[in-house]
Amino acid sequence: MEKIIRHSISVVLPFYNEQYHIERAITDINDYLVQKFQSYEIILVDDGSKDSSFSIAHRLSLHNDRIKLIKHNSNTGYGASLATGFKNCSNDTIFFTDSDRQFDIKNLELLLPSIRNHDIVIGYRKIRKDSLLRIVLSKGYNLLMRYIFNLNVKDIDCAFKLFHKDIFNKITIESKRFSVNTEILAKAKIFNLSIAEISVEHFPRLGDYSKIGIQDIPRTLREVFRIWKSTRRIKKDAELF
Repeated sequence: MEKIIRHSISVVLPFYNEQYHIERAITDINDYLVQKFQSYEIILVDDGSKDSSFSIAHRLSLHNDRIKLIKHNSNTGYGASLATGFKNCSNDTIFFTDSDRQFDIKNLELLLPSIRNHDIVIGYRKIRKDSLLRIVLSKGYNLLMRYIFNLNVKDIDCAFKLFHKDIFNKITIESKRFSVNTEILAKAKIFNLSIAEISVEHFPRLGDYSKIGIQDIPRTLREVFRIWKSTRRIKKDAELF
């Protein structure tokens, strides 16, 4: 791989029971970053895993001082894991992805040019490699979020996003679970933050099953309602000044 030294970056990688993927995910990310960045850190957040994920991540962190491992004592949720990771980032540019290896870290190269002129750069899955049920649920969710929050983005929940750290001086993450992507983008719109979208490759999840299913719909809708109330409150407060 061609060596191109870029600015510093913090990569947040949340995980929960990912013993089949976590070692390769960390290794792939580190191998890419060491070639591309003069300064980087990998923030691993174990959200109370019950399998061997933590011990695998801990072993890797012992041999690499650029890996910071944080453990939640219980399963607090995807949004809570991202919030923990973001709070512990040292660099001004933050990227996050998932640990199930459905994205190629090399696609980060496609997002980096746009972060110079935008507050947030989000990937969207060019061809989504998930089950038909998940694709249908995702399309329906995206349409609903566009209507509720006027979010004109292609793929709200794509776990391949790049931020300037200082946006989180404005955006407070309250979502504990998977609605965190909706919350970040909905609040970004309220604060008139600029968003760029870049297509990225997507790969099938291998070796086990997804942790999200149709049973999560009621809880997700409750979370969306809470986000809607939060954005209404932000708008109201802004109108007072």
